[in-house]
Amino acid sequence: MLRAIFFATACCAMLGSCDVRKKDKQAQLPAVKQEVKDPTTVQIIDSVYDFGNTTEGEVVQYSYRFKNTGNKPLVVSNVSASCGCTVPEKPEKPIMPGEVGFILVKFNSDKRPGEAHKTITVSSNANPPFPELLLKGTVVGKDKD
Repeated sequence: MLRAIFFATACCAMLGSCDVRKKDKQAQLPAVKQEVKDPTTVQIIDSVYDFGNTTEGEVVQYSYRFKNTGNKPLVVSNVSASCGCTVPEKPEKPIMPGEVGFILVKFNSDKRPGEAHKTITVSSNANPPFPELLLKGTVVGKDKD
């Protein structure tokens, strides 16, 4: 019994010390400042798309619009979605000052009946950064025969 208590205490001490060392190492790391190279500004024209109701299995597609309101090219470096059923596509070329760009999003509603609430994250050289884009609606289940 005494051996079990000693063993349990030793294990807890080792686990706790790992956590402390991890925190110490993190404290020693220099803070990474994320600087946007050649920043520009952006006006979001569409940030929310409500597709209403769609039938399960249909693919909902929408192009979110934005405008480069700065004086440097706007480069969208990455777009990602909150779910694998939602696939965003970024513009391949920079959006020049004054131009409107698009982020195409396709949502596959197959096997996803119910409320849909998907977010799209955009990384770019816009400062302030893009807000999250939202795609929402209701997927109406298919009638099973």
